[in-house]
Amino acid sequence: MIDDVDRIMDVMAAAFDPQWGEAWNRNQVSSSLAVPTTHYRLIGADGKPPEEGAMAAGFSMVRAAPGEEELLLIGVKPDNRGGGIGWRLLELFADDARKRGAERIFLEMRENNPAISLYHSFGFNQIGRRPRYYKMPDGNRIDAITYGMNL
Repeated sequence: MIDDVDRIMDVMAAAFDPQWGEAWNRNQVSSSLAVPTTHYRLIGADGKPPEEGAMAAGFSMVRAAPGEEELLLIGVKPDNRGGGIGWRLLELFADDARKRGAERIFLEMRENNPAISLYHSFGFNQIGRRPRYYKMPDGNRIDAITYGMNL
């Protein structure tokens, strides 16, 4: 039987380019989801939760803290990109965060991540930079950019 971690891992395998080394392994996902302040969402190609046992088109994982939440991971299968799935996951993230009492949401990404246009259009603004934070598989380093948004 397929479980939600299987569905997250299926999306992760398709959505995360191995050249960046950003995909989490099954143990990392399972361990994070065991923490009560970590939450996730699965979404189908129609923008709704996938039916029981059906694979997902996208997912998000977030970590809650008093007054704020951080987007840990978001992924959409390449075949489902451009159809609003990423936007819908951000909407659900913001809505869920509000319901849990967050006043601000955050995310961090490598500076050359193509999802930057999605985050900007949603309302995120750059609030920080960590020079040379991410180590690439070729040994080069790339800056991490932190984005925030008031709810």
